[in-house]
Amino acid sequence: MFYSIRHITRFTYSGAVSESIMETRMHPRSEGNQRCLTFQLSVSPRTRMFSYRDYLGNIVHHFDVPGYHQALMIVAEALVDVQPPESLPWSLREDAWDELDHLVDSEDYWHTLRPSHFARPSQQLLELARVLNVEKRRDDPLSLLRELNTGLFHWFDYAPRTTKVDSPIEHALTERQGVCQDFAHVMISLIRNLGIPCRYVSGYLFHSASAQDRSSDGATHAWVEAMLPNLGWIGFDPTNNLIAGPRHIRTAVGMDYADVPPTRGVFKGNVSSELSVNVGVEPSDTLPPALDGIDPTQDWAIVALPEPEPNMDPYGTQQQQQQQQQG
Repeated sequence: MFYSIRHITRFTYSGAVSESIMETRMHPRSEGNQRCLTFQLSVSPRTRMFSYRDYLGNIVHHFDVPGYHQALMIVAEALVDVQPPESLPWSLREDAWDELDHLVDSEDYWHTLRPSHFARPSQQLLELARVLNVEKRRDDPLSLLRELNTGLFHWFDYAPRTTKVDSPIEHALTERQGVCQDFAHVMISLIRNLGIPCRYVSGYLFHSASAQDRSSDGATHAWVEAMLPNLGWIGFDPTNNLIAGPRHIRTAVGMDYADVPPTRGVFKGNVSSELSVNVGVEPSDTLPPALDGIDPTQDWAIVALPEPEPNMDPYGTQQQQQQQQQG
């Protein structure tokens, strides 16, 4: 299935600001069953853009808008091919926990097992683990994750605007409600407590007419990927009680939201700012005529930006003052 994506972000300031510095993670990844065929990033006011790949393989675009302006608009457009993943068994063998431990010991997954900025243990989290019966290993890893995915779906209410982009995990746990960002952080924390490598995924979800999705249409989405023996990274969407499939489009992965915000930046000026976001994901059964002849199984990318250079992060020390919450 081909998806056409348009992601519009607009920052409006109460007065003129003298400079804006911004980085974005909106370029869909090309890996596994997903290929980003084209990507275009436009910014107003016009400016020169640069890009690099971070240590997790995410493509990051960054730019500086000098001079006075009262609004900043970012438009990301992409064409992505997502193929259905291989069928997933309902469960794994009884010795899958031993296979998982061997995998962890032999590979470099330490950073996906440690607490991170938003996904960290707490007393409330331990109490939730007991309620959901996931405080310790049992059955097999896949069966347990399926059960946890469903358990969080029923335990939490999906409620937009009840948390903020930087809300700690305790807020959602106390209120028993939140958005996909909160669902993902809670699930990641519970999974890591079981010794399963786990990461946060930022991207988009195509909301088909027949789907019963709780997450908001017109916004970015977040879910979880866990490393399982003989299966690799498997996606779980606790917000919608789904196993990630051909409707899930990945843009970035990280230890939690702090690694993958669609936008992150700062501005100079003693003013307030207002953020508006609109996301559109439209399906297509055929490759657009402009790309006729391209093999979608190959990792093509037609990008109106310089090729990213590895391990360059010129704004890594900037404060996170302009970010959008994931719905």
